Amino acid sequence: MEEKEWYLEYQINKNRPGLLGEIASLLGMLRINIITINGVEHQRRGMLIKSQSDEAIMRLKYILETMDFIQLRKIREPKLRDLLAVRHGKYIDRDEDEKKLFRFVRDELGLLVDFMAELFKKEGHRLIGIRGMPRVGKTESVVAASVCASKRWSFLSSTLLRQTIRSQLADDELSENHIYIIDGIVSTMRASERHQMLVNEIMRLSATKVIEHPDIFVRETEYTLDDFDYIIELRSEEGEKITYEAVESGFSSFDIS
Repeated sequence: MEEKEWYLEYQINKNRPGLLGEIASLLGMLRINIITINGVEHQRRGMLIKSQSDEAIMRLKYILETMDFIQLRKIREPKLRDLLAVRHGKYIDRDEDEKKLFRFVRDELGLLVDFMAELFKKEGHRLIGIRGMPRVGKTESVVAASVCASKRWSFLSSTLLRQTIRSQLADDELSENHIYIIDGIVSTMRASERHQMLVNEIMRLSATKVIEHPDIFVRETEYTLDDFDYIIELRSEEGEKITYEAVESGFSSFDIS
């Protein structure tokens, strides 16, 4: 039987010397291997473990639930958020009501890049929106995630260095293996009809599209936020308000985003 990965997370109710050693010894007796271990939140520890026996995992669950010093929180096949939590030492902030919404601050750019890279590795159509004020790192994070995912990227519209508005792409840019980056403000409010035709063509392509300023994009097009698979919010700091009050048909602070 092949070894299977599991994610184990527990809350430390009362920390004491040797606690981790006791849990590691228990895993060893059950022939469960530890792949990675890290603190994932305050007084919480997460582990990626591997076992050939589902029965051993169930026995582990039963034993951990009887221990007074810890509270078992999760034991399950690892999800993407679990893998990133162990890797980075903290959980991605996901909205409890709107499950497709994920929040990051600028200090978490490494976590954000890793998260998007994992999304970019998946095949097929995927529509991702990213909100944030100018100069917070939206575009740079998308490009870095594309590199991490070993994917090529193409700007259809952008203000990263100077305003970019494409009206056509080269043949080698039309691929389902590409990441297409669209600035929702530039493409809907400042672009030509030819550019908008190109955007419509790319939106129909079975590939990953990342749209900066998705709220403006849906306001000016037939798309809705329900069409997005993921919405990412990136702030300079906790509590920063993301607003589009400066957005006009002409110059605004979003011209350098």
